[in-house]
Amino acid sequence: MDLIDKLKRKKIQVTEIPKWGPYLRKEWEDSFANHLTKKEKASIHLFAKGGASGHLWHVFSYNTLECLEGEKAEEAFNYEAKKDCYVFFQHEDDALLVENALLFHTDDLFDEEDTDMYIVDKQFQWTFAVTHETGLCGPYFTRIKES
Repeated sequence: MDLIDKLKRKKIQVTEIPKWGPYLRKEWEDSFANHLTKKEKASIHLFAKGGASGHLWHVFSYNTLECLEGEKAEEAFNYEAKKDCYVFFQHEDDALLVENALLFHTDDLFDEEDTDMYIVDKQFQWTFAVTHETGLCGPYFTRIKES
């Protein structure tokens, strides 16, 4: 994976975590789509047929969650004080743990187009979503508001 090599060249520690994709997608859903009912999630195609994962980023494209989009989202991600975060994909079961990720920027992601990728801090307080439709939809960035 080219992303792993790019991050390692920047002295960022990357650990592959096989089979964590389903767990991380569910945690992401619980953190960023918990305001939606099951019926609302279905109506925005958060799930595919049979209950499989559809597109988590639809919480943004259907305007159900406040977010930054496009260049503003990229800026927010780049300036986020990233420590440790997960990188996972919509339709893959493997994921990455990225540690000491301060230098992890959107420039590292250009070769990762044509896929739906999510980057989230370990506490699921913020997320950056890159879509397979970047240019039309996304990327998106949001932070959980503290109550």
